Parts: sequence; C-alpha cells; structure tokens
Amino acid sequence: MTDDRTILIIDDEVQIRRLLEISLSTYGFNTIFAASGREGLVAAATHSPSLVILDLGLPDMDGMKLLLTLMEWYTKPVIVLSVRSSEDDIINALDGGANDYLTKPFRSGELVARIRAAIRLSEEKQDTPVLEFGTLSIDLLNHVVRRNGEIVKLTTTEYSLLTLLARNSGRVLTHQFILKEIWGYGYLEQTQYLRVFIAQLRKKIEENPSNPTLLITESGIGYRFGS
Repeated sequence: MTDDRTILIIDDEVQIRRLLEISLSTYGFNTIFAASGREGLVAAATHSPSLVILDLGLPDMDGMKLLLTLMEWYTKPVIVLSVRSSEDDIINALDGGANDYLTKPFRSGELVARIRAAIRLSEEKQDTPVLEFGTLSIDLLNHVVRRNGEIVKLTTTEYSLLTLLARNSGRVLTHQFILKEIWGYGYLEQTQYLRVFIAQLRKKIEENPSNPTLLITESGIGYRFGS
C-alpha cells in the first residue's frame, strides 16, 4: 500500500508522464504510472492511490469507459487531464464521476492546487453531522441551516439543492446532474428552472447575492459550492 501522497497517472504519453513526475515530486507527491486503461485499473486496485489523474485518449480503451469502471469501486478523487476541450466532453466526465477536469496544455501550479483541493475535500467525511462554511452552517441531522447564527428558512427543495452542492464542496456539478438528483430525469433540460432556485438560495445564504462566494456559477457547465 502507498501513502496518502501518491498520485496514479494514467496516460500513454511518455512526455506527459515525465513532466508530471517532475512537477508533482517538487510538491512532495509520489507518482506511479500506467500507460493503458487496463494497467490503470490494476494499479488503482493494487496501490490505492490518494488521487488518479486520467487521460481520456488511451490506446486500449476510451477514458470515459475507464472512468465509469473506476467509479464502481474507487472512492478517491479523479482528475481528468485531456486534450479534449469540448463542453460535451467536460460535462460527460464530470457527470461520470470525475472531480475535476483540466485541458492540455496545462499549468503545473494550477494542477497541483486542484490536486490538493480534491484530496482535502475527499478526506472530509460526508457523514459529518454539521457542515461549516464561514458564517454558514448546515446541520444535516436536524435539517437546520444557519447564517451568522440565525436560522435560515428554506423550502424542502431549496434545502435539498443546498445540501447536494455543499456535500460536493469544491466539485463542479453539471446542470443535468443537479436537475436529475433534485427533480428527476424529466427535468434534465430545465436549466432556467435551476437558475431560479439558485437565485433564491443566494438571497438567503450569501452575504452579497450579486457577488456570490458560496454558490459559484461555472459558465455553460453548472455550479460549484465554494468556501
């Protein structure tokens, strides 16, 4: 078993693997490598890395197929690092379970920052009874939300939306994922419906709704709960 500073890189490009090895070691991370999807699955199962960096263009299988396979049992973060930059590719990867998505070429500093954030968030147990984000607290056991110590009155739907985003703090959730989780498959195209509820929530939990710091819009993709 490896320690909690080990990153598994699944990428068939030798130059990328070498670059990542140098960059990540500078920040104290250990790296292990796989040049194919099958090798990646074996390495993830054998070494239990704290995070996987996944390229979508693999020689033996599509990276999305590998991602979906990983999500069946791998519980730690996955960051997709790919030359594919279309909105559909990004949305499909995030909906498929990826915690983050960066396109090549990338900046090493930004990648490391996202790795650190993903690992930090994964270590925070999702069954924590109270989530705290600055002046906002969410009591999951009693379904009570407070801002600056005062109870915030939310509808059932607003509370469900808030807790979905807060439990995934730091992770971009796509419009379709949120709509499916909160309202069901019949609402997958109702992005305007979602915008209305986000606006309502911002008025209730943000210090300045016109300049939100908690409910962050990821243009064209979805929303991220930031702290």
